[in-house]
Amino acid sequence: MIRVGFGYDVHQLVEGRALWLGGIKIAHDRGLLGHSDADVLIHAVADALLGAANMRDIGYHFPDTSDDTLDMDSKVILREVVGLIATKGYRVGNIDATVCAEKPKLNPHIPAMQQCMADVLGIDADCVSIKATTTEKLGFTGRMEGISAYATVLIEK
Repeated sequence: MIRVGFGYDVHQLVEGRALWLGGIKIAHDRGLLGHSDADVLIHAVADALLGAANMRDIGYHFPDTSDDTLDMDSKVILREVVGLIATKGYRVGNIDATVCAEKPKLNPHIPAMQQCMADVLGIDADCVSIKATTTEKLGFTGRMEGISAYATVLIEK
């Protein structure tokens, strides 16, 4: 049996925070604000995986009101989500994700993000597609107020 899931996440860009995307730290003058490390890419993928398995969302499993999740590395969240979907007999098939950001330019970082996420997910890097786009200076992304990510996943039983 195969199932698909869709995930979306957005976080505000602020000064004084590190920028984590796809599990890697990217040099930038601002980072994403959140209870955890605010890695929008990993959060979108985690939500998509949980949705595909009909297991609610990351906010349900990793609430932003808990001290246990404060400043949590999103790679830990992703690893735990893989374990959660495994309790229902599922494994990750492939990931197709898009990050929306005006700056920094993400293209040079995509191979490292793919490999990092593949390692955490326990799949081949070729099964992790990550794309980057801008919003052509429109909306909160275009004004560089935040970064968003979308993810579609396939899980198999």
